[in-house]
Amino acid sequence: MSPGALLQVDGLVKSYGGLRAADHTSLSVQAGEIHALIGPNGAGKTTLIQLISGALKPDAGRIHFDGTDITRMPMHKRVAHGLARSFQITCIFQRLSVLDNIGLAVQAHAGHSLNFWRAARRDAGRYAQAFEIAERVGLGLQVHRLGGALSHGEQRQLEVGLALATRPKLLLLDEPMAGMGPDESERMLSLLQSLRGETTLLLVEHDMNAVFRLADRISTLVSGRVIACGTPDEIRQHPEVRLAYLGDDEEATA
Repeated sequence: MSPGALLQVDGLVKSYGGLRAADHTSLSVQAGEIHALIGPNGAGKTTLIQLISGALKPDAGRIHFDGTDITRMPMHKRVAHGLARSFQITCIFQRLSVLDNIGLAVQAHAGHSLNFWRAARRDAGRYAQAFEIAERVGLGLQVHRLGGALSHGEQRQLEVGLALATRPKLLLLDEPMAGMGPDESERMLSLLQSLRGETTLLLVEHDMNAVFRLADRISTLVSGRVIACGTPDEIRQHPEVRLAYLGDDEEATA
């Protein structure tokens, strides 16, 4: 693994018939950084996130996480090892409260059965932990609201809270700002910025303003291959990235 790397992806291949969604993809994510994946639609960004999370199995290549080869490790064991993921489509319990949603995640991570939080509610420590996470993601005043009654942006905040309940070393985020208005995007951006130094983030995001404000490093995927990796300034000025994705106009590189 590269020095300081928490995640090392080497030569991943994933094909669907004649379509190669990951074409010998390699990537290194340093411990503590916020690393963004960008690229045009169909570039293989979500496929790469699925391969890293364990939702998909690669045809070839290796994945090392925190010093362990996790290439064939099932998803639940990757979560226990410290790798968590949020999805493009919000995945929460719509009929449970914010507190109950997070409480179940806390309870599951502790290795207890999911009995709809009744036993956990009698455990003051877990109840307090769930409330603390709700406050951490900006939902401290919403803890008794049902998940389905939250706005889209608040549901995405809750989903981040569910991931944080697993105490991840690396959090994978697939388009965390998708479908949000400006105010909701700004709240999510502030939340992700607040996680800097607490956990490592690898995110796919199409909001380039957010990416350039948030990321320490950016990798650009085109046709399943990483064509460039660098700081936001380096990626802004990279000729292949400008041609393939950002465009060559003044506004795109401002």
